[in-house]
Amino acid sequence: MKRFIPFLDKDPKVSVIRLQGAIAAGGRGQGINDATYAPVIEKAFAKGKPVAVALAINSPGGSPVQSALVASRIRRLAEEKDIPVYAFVEDVAASGGYWLACAADEIWVDHSSIVGSIGVISATFGFVEALQKIGVERRVYTAGEDKSILDPFRPERAEDVERLMDIQRDIHGAFIEHVKTRRGDRLAEDKDLFTGAFWTGVASVDLGLADGLGHLVPKMKEVFGDKVKFSAYGPKKGLLPRLGAQVMADLDHGLEERMLYARFGLN
Repeated sequence: MKRFIPFLDKDPKVSVIRLQGAIAAGGRGQGINDATYAPVIEKAFAKGKPVAVALAINSPGGSPVQSALVASRIRRLAEEKDIPVYAFVEDVAASGGYWLACAADEIWVDHSSIVGSIGVISATFGFVEALQKIGVERRVYTAGEDKSILDPFRPERAEDVERLMDIQRDIHGAFIEHVKTRRGDRLAEDKDLFTGAFWTGVASVDLGLADGLGHLVPKMKEVFGDKVKFSAYGPKKGLLPRLGAQVMADLDHGLEERMLYARFGLN
């Protein structure tokens, strides 16, 4: 009856956005990216006048660009609508996953969550000796001497590696700046903080990467009272099974995601 009487206060509502999986560019439905989550985030901040937005994060990272796009969207809406944002880390918020967590005003973790990995990584393979052993000659023709930079089928060049390292340093610098801007003087003075190392949730609190140990529902009840209501927001999934190329794309994304989780001892 209460909800039909406009002059009575309604129970506070917290919008919950689940950010689950690897962060990767692509169409809707594949991992965390701005194309998938833009309508989800917009709706979570707009619908029902929430008192807060809670991010339930379980991500081993991925694309730095998509991490920045999603985090920037969250910050823009939080500031425009003056709505506080709380991040709750489940298994892992590492690399790009921690970039997303830093979009929140406060970060809460489980004792055994994996947090951090503030760094940039690139990985590939070299097939030069394998081609020689099976007697295959590779022929590549380019206009532009650096067009085939980091080609895995030719011997590695020092100048190619240095070019890649320059790019990584630029991205790493942006990541560090984002963390410092969002966490401020809560960060501890620790030489390993931005080396790509990662820690358990309880250790991340000591380092200032997180604000404390806490889970979503009890923490939001502690902040907003026992009558707080929760509304979950996430990407919509199609009703019909996806076929052909889409199935293969999903399989490829799933394998990549499992490898990212495995880096942190999770599978």
